[in-house]
Amino acid sequence: MGVLVGKPAPDFKAKAVLNGNIVSDFSLHHYRGKNIVFFFYPLDFTFVCPTELHAFQQKLEEFEKRNAQVIGCSVDSCYSHLAWINTPRSKGGIEGVAYPLVADLNKTIARDYDVLMAHEGIAYRGLFLIDKEGIVRHQLVNDLPLGR
Repeated sequence: MGVLVGKPAPDFKAKAVLNGNIVSDFSLHHYRGKNIVFFFYPLDFTFVCPTELHAFQQKLEEFEKRNAQVIGCSVDSCYSHLAWINTPRSKGGIEGVAYPLVADLNKTIARDYDVLMAHEGIAYRGLFLIDKEGIVRHQLVNDLPLGR
């Protein structure tokens, strides 16, 4: 596993779901000047992942007070993200999640952040704190059985 701490965060252009819409040119560069909490989760519509995503949403105001933008990412498509956001919590969805979810269908972002489980084709639970200048200041990667 590569250590990104102290290095520029790998930037990318990808599709994402933002404010209930699909954005085709999402990039971390758009958030330069803000702290970024960039996290990976394995897959949409799985058992543990909704609790993690809801937990970030519940603390979103606290992140915003600290000039921090929360951004999630998985190897699912933007259409899967949109469907999951439109699914009620009572049915395993993440309705109400307002921060961006990046689609990494070709797995290049997970590979660049060195969280891709190559034999599974999904991402570990990874979390990266990126400062206002785009430098990774903290990284944490958990195996799938461990939540955050």
